[in-house]
Parts: sequence; C-alpha cells; structure tokens
Amino acid sequence: MASRLAGLGASRGAALGRARVRQPLLPSVGRERIAANRVEEEVSRLHQAVDSARQEMASLRQRLQGAMPAEIGEFLDLHTLLLDDPELLAALDELIRSQRYSASCALGVQRQRLASLFEQMEDDYLRSRLDDLDHVIGRLLQLLNPQQRHSAGVAGEILVCESIAPAELVQLPASGVVGVVTTGGSLLSHSAILARSLHLPLVVGASNALQKLHSGQLLIIDGESGQITPDPDAGQLQQYRLRVRELARERRELQRLRSKPSRTLDGTDIRLLLNAESSEDFAQVHRLGAAGLGLYRTEFLFLQGRHLPDEQTQFEHYRDAVLAMAGRPATFRTIDLGADKADRAGLAPSHEDNPALGLRGIRLSMANPAVFDTQLRAILRASGYGPVRILLPMVSGREEVLAVRRRLRLIQRQLRDSGHAVSEQVALGAMIEVPAAALAVHGFIDLVDFLSVGTNDLVQYLLAADRNNPAVAGYYNPLHPSLLQLLAQLLDSASAAQVPVCVCGEIAGDARLVPLLLALGLRELSLHPSSLLEVRQAIRNSDLEQLSAARPALLRARDRRAIERWIATHITPGR
Repeated sequence: MASRLAGLGASRGAALGRARVRQPLLPSVGRERIAANRVEEEVSRLHQAVDSARQEMASLRQRLQGAMPAEIGEFLDLHTLLLDDPELLAALDELIRSQRYSASCALGVQRQRLASLFEQMEDDYLRSRLDDLDHVIGRLLQLLNPQQRHSAGVAGEILVCESIAPAELVQLPASGVVGVVTTGGSLLSHSAILARSLHLPLVVGASNALQKLHSGQLLIIDGESGQITPDPDAGQLQQYRLRVRELARERRELQRLRSKPSRTLDGTDIRLLLNAESSEDFAQVHRLGAAGLGLYRTEFLFLQGRHLPDEQTQFEHYRDAVLAMAGRPATFRTIDLGADKADRAGLAPSHEDNPALGLRGIRLSMANPAVFDTQLRAILRASGYGPVRILLPMVSGREEVLAVRRRLRLIQRQLRDSGHAVSEQVALGAMIEVPAAALAVHGFIDLVDFLSVGTNDLVQYLLAADRNNPAVAGYYNPLHPSLLQLLAQLLDSASAAQVPVCVCGEIAGDARLVPLLLALGLRELSLHPSSLLEVRQAIRNSDLEQLSAARPALLRARDRRAIERWIATHITPGR
C-alpha cells in the first residue's frame, strides 16, 4: 500500500478508478528545420490546425449551451479570441518562413517568447493568462501531431495531470472518466467551478502526484477532503463503499426537495434565484422551484459574433426570458465585458495594462452610450411582458447610478411616445464588486431598488488576489474576516434603507456557508442550478434566530480558522 497524497478538495464526491497519468502537453522547445520547398505547406498545415481548433470551440460551445456555468462559456470565447489574434498568427507564419521551423517548433518558440513576457509582468492577473495561452497552444500541437494526441481517459479512469482546461473537463463524464487530480489549480478556478456543476470529483494542488503516481495504479480520491489513496487495501475499499452509499443517499434526499420551500426551521423563507445565460437555463427555474432569475448574463449575446447585436435581437432574447419566467422576476445584468471577457466585435479593449482594473462593466457601457442605450431600450421593451430588474455591474459610486437613472427615465419616455408598452416598475440595482461601493453604499442607496453582491470579484479586489492564479490561490480567501465585516456593514446599511440584498457569487452556491450568510443577514441568494438543492437543504436545517444571535461571535473571528470553527459549530445535521 502506497502512502496517501494530499491535495485540496475542489469538487465534492468520491471516486475509485485506475490512474491515467498525463504529463504536461507542451514539449521542450526544439529547433526542427524543414526543407525550403515545404515552407508554404507547413504554413498551410498550421492554418488548418487553427481553423480546426476554432471549429472545435464553436461546436463545443453550441453543444454545451445551457449545460455549463456562464464563466465556462466566457473561457471558451477567450480561447477563440486567442486563436483569432492576428499578431499571434503573423508571428508563427514568420517563424516558419524566415527560420524554416516546423509548425510545432514555431508554436514552442513563440510560446517561450510570450512566456518570458508574461513572467516579467507585474500584474498577477496578466501573468495568470499564460495558462490560457498554454491550453490553446497545447490544443494546436495535438491537432498538428494526431499520433501523439493525448487521450483524456476512458471509462473507469481518474485523470492525473498538471492542469485541465474547462473545455476538456466538461467532456470527461461522457467518456466515463470518474475523477480528476491536478498538480496545479485553485478551488475557485473555472475548472473547479465547472467540476462542481458536473458533480465530478476533483482534487487540485496535489503537487507531487505526477511523480508519485503511475498509469494503471488503483486510486481512491475524495473531492471533499482532497485525500488521494493509491493502492487501497481492503479496509480502505470498505470505507470508500460506505462513503459512496452515503453520497447516494444524500442525492436521493436532495431530489425530494425540488418542490419544498426554502424555509428555515423557525419559519423564515429565503429567496433562492438562479443565475442564467441562455434559454436552456430557464426551465430549471420551474423545475427546481426557484423564485426567478437573479442574474441573467446578457454579455453572451455580445460574445457570439463579430457584430454587436441590434435592439430587436436583444429585445427578443430578453422578452423570451421574461415570458419563460411566467410572472417571476428576471434580473438582467447589463453587459459585463472587459478583463478576460473581450468581444469579437471590438467593443471591449483587447489590450490594457491592467484589465481587471480597466474599462469593464458599467464603465464600458458609459463609454459607449449608443451601445448602452440600445441595450437599455431592449430591456425596457421586454418589461412590458413581465417583471424585470436591471442590474449594473462594476459600480463604484453615486455618479454612475445617477447617470443611469437619468438615462432610463429618458428612454422610458421615448419608448412610450413610440407606442411601446413599458412597465412603470422596472427595478434598478447595483452590483457590489468594488470595495469602494461596499464602503460607500450609503452614498447611492437612495438611487437603487436592490443590491447584488458579486463575491468572486469583491474578494479578489479586497484581498488583491486573482482567483485564477495558482501562485496566489492561498490568498484568495472568501472566509477572510475583512470580507465578513464588509458584508455585515453593507447589509446593515441596506437594512436601514429597506433595500434588499442578494449574493450571487460562488459562495452563494456553497451549502456549507449557508449558516454564515444567514447569520450576516442575507435573505436572498442567486446561484447555479446544480447547487440549489444542497443550499435549500442547508437552509431548511438552519435556525435563523440562533444564527442571528451568534452573529457578534462570527464578526469577532480574527482568522479563517476561527471562522471555520464557527461554521462547524452552527451547521445543523439534516432532519
């Protein structure tokens, strides 16, 4: 029996299977030269690989529409943008023509050049984008060298690798792969979020797994504790079988909650809404008994082609979402492009020194008033068909909200004058992602009808730690005392102004954190459909009066360990 290995549990569940150990895709850079008469043939071969990769991305996105979190669609779009980058393709063509490198060699040389530039960047966010480049180059290398193409795995296997792109991970369950172990990654990476939505056990940060494990070796992995057990003995196999039965029982219990209210033990109803980006998500609202759409990501329309969607196209999408809700509210977040979500039409800047702090969200909309007005007109026209809420991303202060309020009044008047039915009750909300907005919410709370906390960005801005950068993964901590104190201050201000607050970040879908969120004062959560039943169960097992009484103790916690002890103390066993 080999000794156990430790990683970080990123997606709950247990798996038993044979290891498939996959070494990194990118080979060492060689200097393979080709004959002069093969140069144009090699350039053509490279372009064919790029075209094939684009087609794969488009096909995958189409096939998975509605079956994945919106972040993964954005990730696929980012890879497509890299494949469309004319500077990258021109540099590769030049290496083949001037140096007579093979296409594979040119990719390796260009990757090495770009890696040195990425590593010199001071911004952690930009440095972390090297992973995206590696995934794209790795895909091209596989297309160029099909005889060396790695198999992701077959039924009954656990993939052990350095890292895994969401585009690859999403296809693993269909091939029967039962779990994944990576040496890198973080708990809140795109791949980890996706694995949780797929209920695929995932362990990340197992730094020595590639050296300690070998293909064909029997493994047990626990996606909750992060423990990896090679060559399990009889006792460990028995423990695994018990664990699998326990998880199956939990899943059966969860299915019984589809039609149950999200009500605490002492009788308080908590509103659960769903995050969505496509029409395929709408049916989940009814199937899971959600209260409506808490976050409809409108930017997916802007990421699908090389032209900006016109008013009628947007209106039809928004109207259909409203009709699908059948009287439940639909919350439309205005376009949240920028950072790693650049559109092909060129609305968002493609090159910024620090895109995470650049022209994104409401800032981008205000910088493009004609585009913004078109979107607002489309949303307001949809309000004639049912309850609509408008949510502004990346708000930092009063001036932005006030400007949008004025713009909405003007557009509403213009639409009515043109004969369009526009609701008198279109709620306007602000996303709290920028720490300044949370600290100074009293300065604009009179202008909003609701607030929505985007904890993913709020945490990374508050703690200066990119959640997708493995080098600072330990610093990205949603259980940091400063975040809890900031949320408590925000919720107190909102409560005094009688403005409802929803949390829509990743922590909203973590059932383990439900007692903490309820204790802080949150009464509305918007989350991915895959998490709703577990969160509902946690709500139904919570005593709100007891949690509210324990709030002062929670806010006195000085570190993550103390907060985790508080959570462990206040988790009520299932009924």
